[in-house]
Amino acid sequence: MLPLAGIRVLDFSTLLPGPMAGLFLAEAGAEVIKIERPGTGDEMRSYSPRFGEDSANFVLLNRGKRSIAIDLKAPGALEQLTPLIESTDVLIEQFRPGVMERLGLGHAALSRINPSLVYCSITGFGQTGPRRDMAAHDLNYLALTGLLSLTGDREGAPGMPQMPIADIAAGTYPALVNVLLALLKRQRTGQGCHLDISMTDNLFVLAYWGLADGFAAGTWPTAGSALTTGASPRYQIYRTADGGYLSAGPIEQRFWDVFCRLIDLDPALRNDARDPAATRAGVAARIAAYPTVHWRRVFEGQDACCAVVTNLADAVRDPHVIDRRIFDRRVGVGDETIPALPVPIDPALRDSAVVKSAPRLGADNSLAGMGG
Repeated sequence: MLPLAGIRVLDFSTLLPGPMAGLFLAEAGAEVIKIERPGTGDEMRSYSPRFGEDSANFVLLNRGKRSIAIDLKAPGALEQLTPLIESTDVLIEQFRPGVMERLGLGHAALSRINPSLVYCSITGFGQTGPRRDMAAHDLNYLALTGLLSLTGDREGAPGMPQMPIADIAAGTYPALVNVLLALLKRQRTGQGCHLDISMTDNLFVLAYWGLADGFAAGTWPTAGSALTTGASPRYQIYRTADGGYLSAGPIEQRFWDVFCRLIDLDPALRNDARDPAATRAGVAARIAAYPTVHWRRVFEGQDACCAVVTNLADAVRDPHVIDRRIFDRRVGVGDETIPALPVPIDPALRDSAVVKSAPRLGADNSLAGMGG
């Protein structure tokens, strides 16, 4: 028995935060039904690269789900969906505040149909507040929470994040946690609830250390000024002789001692409290003296909290990753398959099916009494 077997989820969301949360729920046994617009469906279907009729992005995020294509603005749409809503446990949506209400699908209306419904709204800024209707994306949420300001060095502009931090860390994961908590509460009370998942609100937890410094000591961190933003030689990215990079994080003294010994750092520079900038420059010079392969060999098997920066293509072929078998499951289109996303669900709690497909648009219209 999978932990979410028998749980039905109606997912009105598109693109990333909601669909990824739905994927996690589906992998734990829930029946997840995407509600999509006719003709085009989820915008993610149109992305590239292609994998079958849809994009590879869509296929990865929607493995094992079902799809109903329905015009939510059409007369009778709510009546058509009502039997599904009555039997649904969780609803996920990520429209701007007020959109679902205008469609007749707001929490107040649907809770009258199904009082036990867990209704999860994912937005950039939450259901209330002066920014609730502001258009924004991941980069903007990072900018407005101060996190982006910490990504550059002391002299440089903020760095461009190369992954959707807010969407996943502040959208998908909080949605998943709160849905599961709400389902647990419902077991005891029989009542559903409305979950207000604000990606901006949820980003602040990622800066817990900066908040501690600021609130308790009044020393708000800036780029290049704190332990994890570039001030310390013990937490840096150093360039190697052939243009590669070494990530060095020997923060604790026992790791720092090993690190200094392995790179043969001048003993006069090993007390980095005396002159952190001089120690940082000395370490940089030592790392820059040898190619990447040298440092990979030097730090292999050593307790120094160091790792060569690898690219994504090499990372998925790493012996440790292969041994952990995290890419063993597949998502298929016809006879073709690619590795499925390694979702953060323990194998004991996850559907064991090796190959699943993503839904064809409208493939499950019969669930709403519509033609397929």
